[in-house]
Amino acid sequence: MTTAPVKGPASYFPSIEKKYGRPIAQWQDLVRASPLTKHMELVAWLKAEHGLGHGHANALVAATLAEGK
Repeated sequence: MTTAPVKGPASYFPSIEKKYGRPIAQWQDLVRASPLTKHMELVAWLKAEHGLGHGHANALVAATLAEGK
């Protein structure tokens, strides 16, 4: 039995953890704690304040909001 490859935003998680040195749970906690609520506002905030690339920020925000920020 093989494991299906991870798809969608979660496929970025291993590289986010490796590149930025924080577990995904910490990044998601930051997104949840932010007073911002709109997807692109949160993406811009992660890029400006935390130095994430667009794709990584977008994946974190999409996954977090999908869980119900």
